[in-house]
Amino acid sequence: MSRPSRRSRGTVTVQDVARVAGVSAMTVSRVVNGGTNVRETTREAVLAAIAQLNYSPNSAARSLAAGDATQIGLLYSNPSAAYLSQFLIGALAAARRAGCHLVLEACESERPDEQAEATRSFASTSVEGVILPPPLSEAAPVRAELEAAGIPWVSVAMGLPPARSLNVRIDDFEGAAAMTRHLLDLGHRRIGFIRGNPNQTSSAERYRGFAAALEETGIDVKSVPVEQGYFTFRSGIVAAERLLDRPEPPTAIFASNDDMAAAAVGVAHRRGLHVPQDVSVVGFDDTSLATTVWPELTTVRQPIATMAEEALTLLLARIRAHRSSETDKLEEQVLDHELIVRESSAPPKGTPTARGNGGRRSAAASNTGLR
Repeated sequence: MSRPSRRSRGTVTVQDVARVAGVSAMTVSRVVNGGTNVRETTREAVLAAIAQLNYSPNSAARSLAAGDATQIGLLYSNPSAAYLSQFLIGALAAARRAGCHLVLEACESERPDEQAEATRSFASTSVEGVILPPPLSEAAPVRAELEAAGIPWVSVAMGLPPARSLNVRIDDFEGAAAMTRHLLDLGHRRIGFIRGNPNQTSSAERYRGFAAALEETGIDVKSVPVEQGYFTFRSGIVAAERLLDRPEPPTAIFASNDDMAAAAVGVAHRRGLHVPQDVSVVGFDDTSLATTVWPELTTVRQPIATMAEEALTLLLARIRAHRSSETDKLEEQVLDHELIVRESSAPPKGTPTARGNGGRRSAAASNTGLR
């Protein structure tokens, strides 16, 4: 038997028992509560681990394992307060409808060892499953610790989820391509791009969609000004300054999220430039920030609250499947995105009319479905 890892909270948990027995936490719960759908060899291994660790499940844990209440964890670390706010709204709404408890825990560090320690501490509580919004959905140490603890998880906005995992996302490639085509239709050819954090696959997918749309028009992607951002307002300021400092600055800036787009608007205003008359600025996500800046942002709407709701629903389904020993459903849900055209985008100066659709709002691509 393997030795249980040290828990920062000092008590033996069901996850410790599961680790020593080599089974999931759900299996330990079934054994503790006298479930009949457990193999005898598995039951013996669990009972041996319980004896080895002197584990004594309390009445609250028994009630939780019996299904009287389900605690879903949400482990988060997102630099965008607007994104996180919308995500929590969706997760809390779904938890209320499902009658389960949502347990929130921050994991702010980017160091793998500290991420692992924070996840181990979180896993030692009574959570039965964990939702991982970005960027933690991309953090391998976090996923590894949850797997080791036998706790199911669902990732959100992860471009390349591992096998046998749950994931909810939009098509970032198509969303970015649609936004780029919108700028091209307005007549822009010098379009600056601000990348998202390189530790997230959505960043790469948004750049890839941007580049693909440019190539459709015959624009050499290598000639396009690109600056690195990190999904934070501050990084958007730095990137926008660099773009507008160029000898031939772009007539439009496409930032990979609304925080960086709002920063670019601020930089333009500080330089005495008018948005969108002198430079168009567009974003991605359609968070509340998109409509609190002036002018309001043209952006790609990502249904953040709905993604959180769907993530919790998928996770609960997996937990219930584990309880009843049913076969897991391997699901990735891809939700619709929508191009939202507001006041921050317009034809470049000197362009009499724009080609294509310059209307207030473009319909979404139909992406809803399970893959």
